[in-house]
Amino acid sequence: MSPALYYLKIWLASARYSIVRTMMFRMDFLMWSLVEFFWMAVNILLIGVIYSHTDSIAGWSQYEMLLLVGTAMILQRLMMGFFWSNLFELGRNIRNGQFDFFLAQPGNPLFMLSTRKLDLDGLLNSFIAIALVIYSASKLGLTPGVLDIALYVALLGCSLVIHYAAVLLIVSLTFWLIGSQGIEGSYFTLFEFARLPRQAFVGVREVLFVWALPAVISSNVPAATLIHGFQPHYVLWLGATAIVWLSVAIWVFRAGLRRYASASS
Repeated sequence: MSPALYYLKIWLASARYSIVRTMMFRMDFLMWSLVEFFWMAVNILLIGVIYSHTDSIAGWSQYEMLLLVGTAMILQRLMMGFFWSNLFELGRNIRNGQFDFFLAQPGNPLFMLSTRKLDLDGLLNSFIAIALVIYSASKLGLTPGVLDIALYVALLGCSLVIHYAAVLLIVSLTFWLIGSQGIEGSYFTLFEFARLPRQAFVGVREVLFVWALPAVISSNVPAATLIHGFQPHYVLWLGATAIVWLSVAIWVFRAGLRRYASASS
């Protein structure tokens, strides 16, 4: 059996377990889905309120802004659905020694800890975010072809890698930190800026949040590409950023793994 097929079977088994477990607690699933839905609705309504007083923000019209926010929501919902719970638990597992469980499994530790569970409420609300992008595109009169949609999806994939790498990098610091409660929440602080246009950042803020940190470009590049078409320098920028951040995150995780002292040691 090829390694790819082997890991696919492991992921499918984990996904099946997550679905069964979620259906055992249907009310919990429903409540969290509604909480996330209302959070998304508040953000959308806020844009409506802002644009009732202005026609443009940093050169972005109302429906361009909705498309940008929808793109940011897709990324965050996918991140929450596929990876957040797994990586969020990494710090706690390192501190109490339960990380040994992943080291004892027959597979790459990073893959095993990243894909153990799915959060179906996050994945469910990703369809609402997709619907927002489609609605905004129709209001803008956009008629993307198959290649345009494929490019947008590919850029979303690169941006999702950036989100994953950022969280992995943050939680991997637990290998060195004793009191790290709450450090995982810095992900939300960083990626709050993903819902803002790149043009809104100037001076030091541009250097920090556009060039140094990947939050803004993770949503702006896919959204701008869908609105304005293929822009090679943006695509290369996002792809290179995804590779660099993922490489750094994996390096930090492996460095932490080498100094990890298991519960039995």
